[in-house]
Amino acid sequence: MVEIKTESALEAMREAGRVVARALAAVRDAAAVGVSLRELDEAARTVLATAGARSPFLGYRPSFAPTPFPAVICTSVNDAVVHGIPTDYRLRDGDLVSIDCGAELDGWTGDAAISFTVGTPSAADRELVDATRKALDAGIAAARPGNRIGDISHAIDTVAQEAHCGMPADFGGHGIGRRMHEDPPVPNRGRPGRGYPLRPGLALAIEPMLMAGGRDAYRVGADGWTLRTADGSRAAHIEHTVAITEEGPRILTLP
Repeated sequence: MVEIKTESALEAMREAGRVVARALAAVRDAAAVGVSLRELDEAARTVLATAGARSPFLGYRPSFAPTPFPAVICTSVNDAVVHGIPTDYRLRDGDLVSIDCGAELDGWTGDAAISFTVGTPSAADRELVDATRKALDAGIAAARPGNRIGDISHAIDTVAQEAHCGMPADFGGHGIGRRMHEDPPVPNRGRPGRGYPLRPGLALAIEPMLMAGGRDAYRVGADGWTLRTADGSRAAHIEHTVAITEEGPRILTLP
């Protein structure tokens, strides 16, 4: 069932989105050579606790997962695409890091992700992150009344193909609201003019995941959670929670 949100519900989601933005900013500020992924998770936990928010990630266990997720952020490094578990791994110069974070506040949820390099970025990593951000921007621009989910998917895929990047076909965005994952699904590939119609009040998490090697193949890591590129190439993941409105797309996870 797809829930169309009222304006007051979208305002409540905006507050949850602000918490997510603050948590991601705190993680990025904390990320430096020698800092562990667990320390990044602690930085996000502090922001959520200060805001009185809970994490929809912590304890989450979808059907594919062998265990509940043990953290409030996903930390995906280098060839990890998404769902990386924070560990004692300490960041190194040049690591490409993707951080995914959610927050539930007063019964409403926000979800967003960022990708960045620790220390000195390579030209290839900079291009990958830029392409992923461009894909997200294109998807958001297509999130308008009168369009359909397929228009968002096609916009994302067009950018990915122009950048010669692969994307994991089984994973993409989703509806969001009272829960982190709601209908409708938002694939990162699709045909324009197809899929669920975009109506004012619909809230979506739009999240391109680009893999630099150009292949769509991925493998699941030994932890049963982390998705890694099959060819060992780098990956980036950027996400925003977006509301469809009469005035155009409204990003709910900005600071």
